Amino acid sequence: MAELEFVFGGTRSGKSRFALERARTLGGDAVTFVATARRGDAELDARIAEHRRVRPPSWKTVEVDDDLARAVADAPREHVLLVDSITLWASARFDQIPSLVDAWTPVSDAIGRRASAVVVVSDEIGLGVVPTTPIGRRFRDELGRLNQTVAREATSVVFMLAGLALPLK
Repeated sequence: MAELEFVFGGTRSGKSRFALERARTLGGDAVTFVATARRGDAELDARIAEHRRVRPPSWKTVEVDDDLARAVADAPREHVLLVDSITLWASARFDQIPSLVDAWTPVSDAIGRRASAVVVVSDEIGLGVVPTTPIGRRFRDELGRLNQTVAREATSVVFMLAGLALPLK
């Protein structure tokens, strides 16, 4: 079973930078970046461009639509995977599924069949203001449950806060 490393934190906490360095340490040039962001919004497109700029050009990039499990299963077995982020994957699927935890199960199974480490990034959205809409509260709760599930499954868990890596597990 592959080592699963979980990196989570708030917006601009340094989680992607930390996860990138962790994947580089674990895999060198043999890394597949599993991108879950969807283009089409100018601000998000700029973030995607910045993420691409800082990744080593030798890394393979796979853009995921809905089927994260397939992307994990199809990535080269000898490559370390960096999945950034399950928050964006979850938000894209949120209206289509009753449970993010249930949607994670095939992804978890695919990770379990891998030979190389997998680094997964997520947002911690439960520390902020309570969303004012029912759908916002439901997403916060669902992502919180998903984060708990991934943290339980993970070999290591790092919480990022203000650029500092706080190891939890």
